[in-house]
Amino acid sequence: MNICIFGDSIAWGVYDPQNGGWVNHLRNYFEAQDKDIDVYNLGIFGDSTTDLLDRIEIEAKSRKANLIIFAIGVNDAQFIHSTNSNRISDDDFKNNIEKLFEIAKRFTRKIIFIGLTPVDESKTKPIPWNTDKTYTNERIEKFDQIIENFCAKNNSKFISINDLLNSDDLIDGLHPNTQGHIKMFERIKPEIEFTAKEQNL
Repeated sequence: MNICIFGDSIAWGVYDPQNGGWVNHLRNYFEAQDKDIDVYNLGIFGDSTTDLLDRIEIEAKSRKANLIIFAIGVNDAQFIHSTNSNRISDDDFKNNIEKLFEIAKRFTRKIIFIGLTPVDESKTKPIPWNTDKTYTNERIEKFDQIIENFCAKNNSKFISINDLLNSDDLIDGLHPNTQGHIKMFERIKPEIEFTAKEQNL
C-alpha cells in the first residue's frame, strides 16, 4: 500500500529535528510493524492548495497512490499586509479543496483530510521572518471548517487537529515542535491504521 501525504512545512516536519515530524513518525511506525506500507512525505515548505494543484497529479501517479492524505491549508489562511487582503478567498479555497479531491479520486477512493493546526497569535501577527504575513486563528478555523464540511458532504474522513495543540506545542507560534508532532502522530495514526486494515493489509 502506498500512502501519499501532501502538505506544507508542517507535514514535511520542519523544526522537529529529533523525529522529523508526524509523517516520519507514521512511516517509522509502519516500518516497525513490518507491514507492506510505504509512506511518502510530499510536504513542501510554504505550499498552499493552489501550489499543490500544480503537482499533485504527477506525484500521485508516479507513486501509485492507494491512500492520499491532505494536510494543507494553513498557508492559504495568510493575510498579506502589502496587498491588504487575504491570500485566497473563501470561495477559491473551497474550489481548490474540491479540485484536489477530484484529482485524488482518479487514483484512489481512500482520501483523508487532516484538519488545520492553530497558531499562537502573539507570535504570528505578523510572523517575524516575514512581516508581510499574518496568521490568525479566526481565519484558520474558518478554512478548517470549510474542509470539515466538505468531507462530511463527500463522505471523506476528516481528522480534527484544531483542539489538539497549544502554545507550548508550537516552536515559533506557527510550526509544531517535537512535542506537537508527537501529539499529531498519536491522533492521526489510529485513523490511518484503520484505513489500512480496511484494505486488508
